[in-house]
Amino acid sequence: MTLATHPTQNRSTAAAFSGLKCKECGAEYEAKAIHVCELCFGPLEVTYDYAHLSKVVTRQTIEAGPKSIWRYRSFLPVATDNLIDVGTGFTPLLKANRLARRLGIKNLYIKNDAVNMPTLSFKDRVVSVALTRARELGFTTVSCASTGNLANSTAAIAAHAGLDCCVFIPSDLEAGKVLGTLIYGPTVMAVHGNYDQVNRLCSEVANTHGWGFVNINLRPYYSEGSKTLGYEVIEQLGWQLPDHIVAPLASGSLFTKIYKGFQEFTKVGLVEEKAVRFSGAQADGCSPIAQAYREDRDFITPVKPNTIAKSIAIGNPADGVYALDIARKTNGNIESVSDQEVVEGIKLLAETEGIFTETAGGTTIAVLKKLAEAGKINPDETTVAYITGNGLKTQEAVQGYIGEPLTIEPKLESFERALERAHTLGRLEWQQVTV
Repeated sequence: MTLATHPTQNRSTAAAFSGLKCKECGAEYEAKAIHVCELCFGPLEVTYDYAHLSKVVTRQTIEAGPKSIWRYRSFLPVATDNLIDVGTGFTPLLKANRLARRLGIKNLYIKNDAVNMPTLSFKDRVVSVALTRARELGFTTVSCASTGNLANSTAAIAAHAGLDCCVFIPSDLEAGKVLGTLIYGPTVMAVHGNYDQVNRLCSEVANTHGWGFVNINLRPYYSEGSKTLGYEVIEQLGWQLPDHIVAPLASGSLFTKIYKGFQEFTKVGLVEEKAVRFSGAQADGCSPIAQAYREDRDFITPVKPNTIAKSIAIGNPADGVYALDIARKTNGNIESVSDQEVVEGIKLLAETEGIFTETAGGTTIAVLKKLAEAGKINPDETTVAYITGNGLKTQEAVQGYIGEPLTIEPKLESFERALERAHTLGRLEWQQVTV
């Protein structure tokens, strides 16, 4: 496999995005493979011509598009007609009536990216956008620093697109995520260290080898893919904004981009403006954003991750301060929960709605429960909880917490004894829960 290439700029201009702009000082740049401001080292973000978009994009033009993230192509930073479309996006928005009753609220929806294609996480959205843009910019080798899901997506979509791929992961990832990357045939570097150490190494590799790292030099384009989680919820709610969203926080990028997506659809007149509260979820063992929120700080103190929720275990979150700002100005919340509560969140969602989520989703549901019990969710609000990955990838997290099969002989009397035992165990468990 060839792992060496330097990009050449594709100068196509047939797109609605107009360049890059620093979120801190406002300096403007061409839409190249850069992610940090040369003047103040602030993060760069894609800018768009919203006046033009408001004239050419309607609900009808969007609804006529493909059943994937590319129905929102006008709001994504790609110029080519040669899109990488593997059916990513337009995942179910499910009315979660049974879970809502358990939590004492009424209008609860689950945005279920546990069934996103092709690798069962929301990362397929961001990677589809990043690799389409990478190909436009002339990259033939793509890479990423990942806690698992991003490595799965980058390897799978690179294989589909015919791009060489080398991904970097912490060496202690769950087996399902490692296997779910290796199957696509990339080069996988398992690094002795946590995600933040992996990310620092990748920054050096990106500078040395000139590869397209989706979450480093391609990050401004990559992160825009998360906006589609906002667009889809608006469309699936009948072209309305929800009242409240709850989403996991890792780097903070997903949180900020859902917010940007809501703002964009409002700005171009696709949806009526409305205040939406934004609440974020972290695990106690890696909760730098939640800690800053609780302590009313406007800065993030990095932490060393120690949690089963490895997919959101980023100790130095790049967009943490922006997530803090959004939660505060929208009258939202940022909470954290224990690893035990994460497991209980996974089980609660599975038992009530038939959705098996990984630890990030368990964190989200546990925080949703915590907010509901604290009276921080209006029972009449339309609340959307974002489930970002599939539980089949992190089965280790729930092993030992969900019981065992009842082994029986192929005889009716053996079945009857086991059935009575199951009923007894069920009654005991119910009594324990209701005490």
